[in-house]
Amino acid sequence: MKRAGHTKWVAGLAASLLLWAQPAVAQSILRDAETEAMFANMSRPLIVAAGLSPANVKVVLINDDSINAFVAGGQTVYVHSGLIQAADNANEVQGVIAHELGHIADGHVVLQDNGARPALGISILSMVVGLAAAVAGAGDAGMAIMGMGQAAAQGKFLAFTRVQEATADAAGAKYLNTSGVSGRGMLSFFRKLQNEEYAYGLKNIDPFAQSHPLSGQRIENLKNDLMNGASWNAKLDPALEERFKRVKAKLRGYVADPKITLNVFPESDQSVYAHYARAYAFHKSGYPDKADAEAAALIKADPHDPYFLEIQGQILLEAGKPAEALVPLREATARSNNAPLIATTFGHALIATDDKKNYPEAITILRQAVQRDDQNPFAWYQLGTVYERTGDTARAMLATAEQASQNGNSRLAAYTARGALAGLTPNSSDWIRAQDIAMTAQNDLDDNPKQKRR
Repeated sequence: MKRAGHTKWVAGLAASLLLWAQPAVAQSILRDAETEAMFANMSRPLIVAAGLSPANVKVVLINDDSINAFVAGGQTVYVHSGLIQAADNANEVQGVIAHELGHIADGHVVLQDNGARPALGISILSMVVGLAAAVAGAGDAGMAIMGMGQAAAQGKFLAFTRVQEATADAAGAKYLNTSGVSGRGMLSFFRKLQNEEYAYGLKNIDPFAQSHPLSGQRIENLKNDLMNGASWNAKLDPALEERFKRVKAKLRGYVADPKITLNVFPESDQSVYAHYARAYAFHKSGYPDKADAEAAALIKADPHDPYFLEIQGQILLEAGKPAEALVPLREATARSNNAPLIATTFGHALIATDDKKNYPEAITILRQAVQRDDQNPFAWYQLGTVYERTGDTARAMLATAEQASQNGNSRLAAYTARGALAGLTPNSSDWIRAQDIAMTAQNDLDDNPKQKRR
C-alpha cells in the first residue's frame, strides 16, 4: 500500500449524517494493487447497470477513518478506509458504490451549482438588507437579518442536497436490482448508520439541518424496491467475500495503530487475515524480522499468491535487502499480470540493487507500468532515476516533468520538459509528450503568476 494525493468532499453517503458536511482537507489516497483489483471487480456490474463504462469509472481508497464515500467530479468514487472497516462484507460496500454511481450518472456534482446559486442569492440579499439596517442605525436588527438570511440560505442548500441523496439512493437501488447484485448490503449498511444516529441521540438531530435524509427514512424509502427486486435473493460471491476479508485485514494493519491491530489479531490467531494484518503492522512499526515471519506464513499458505509475494518483497526491499526482494517481486509482477503498482515496486528493487545489469530490466518494467497507469508519481520518479543512471538525461528530465506535472509543480514541469525537448529526437513520441507538458505547464504558470516565484 502507498499513500498519494488529496481530494475534497462534494457528494457523500454517510459520514456527515449528524453534521453539515464540510470539505475534507488534504486526505491522502491509498494505492494498493489488490484493493484496486477488488474494487474494479465488485463495481463492474454496477457501473454497467448505471450506463457507464468500466474503463472510465474508478473506485479509489481514501485514508480516513470516518464512515464515508463521495464523488468529487469526473467519474471517480472515493471510499474512506473507515467505511471498509465498518462494513461486514463486500456486498455492503457494493451498496455504497451503487449509491455513489447514482451521483455520477445523474450529474449531481455538476448540478451542485443549481443548489448553491439560490442559497447564495438569499445570503447576499440578507447581507445587503442587514447592512442597510445597520447603516441606518439599527445595528442589532441588521445583525439579526443577516443571521436569519444565512440560516435560510444554508437550509435551502441542505434541502437541495437531501433531494440529491434520495435520488442517488433510488438510482443505486435500481443498479443493484438490474446488475444481479443483492440489495441486502445496502439496507444492512444503512442500518449501521441508523445505529450511529441512535447512539448520537435522535432527539439531538435536526433532520432539516442535515445534508442527507436520516437513515430510517432512507431504509423505508428503499426496502420495498430492494426486497422485491430481481437481485434481492442473489447469493454473495464467496470469492469476492474472501478477497474483501483479506483487504480489510491488510488495510487495518496498514492504517491502524499497531497496538490496535495486535489486539484485533493477536499472535495466537494463525488465520491468513491475521498474518496479513500483522505483516503490515510489524512492517510499519519497524520490526522487520517479525514482519518477514508473518510474510513467510502467508507464502507458506499460498506460495504463488501475487499479493503475498508483493508484501514479502516490499518488506525485504525496505529492510535494505533489494537483491533478496527481486525473486518474490518478479513473480508477483508476472502473476498479477504486470499490475502497475507491483511492477513499480519491482522496478524500484532492481534499481536499489545498484547493479548496472539490472537497469535495462528496470527501464522495461517501469515503462510498462507508467503506460498502464500514468497517474503514479513514484513510478515516474523511479523511471527518471534509472534513466539518469544509464546516461539518458533527456528521458530522465521527461520523467521528472511527468512527476512534477502530477504533483502540481508547473514550474519544475515546464523547466524539465523544455530540457527534455532539447535532447530528444524531434517529433518522436517522447518529444511530443515533452512538448505537451511544457505547453500545459507554461499555460498554468501564465494563469497563476505566483507559481513562477516558487
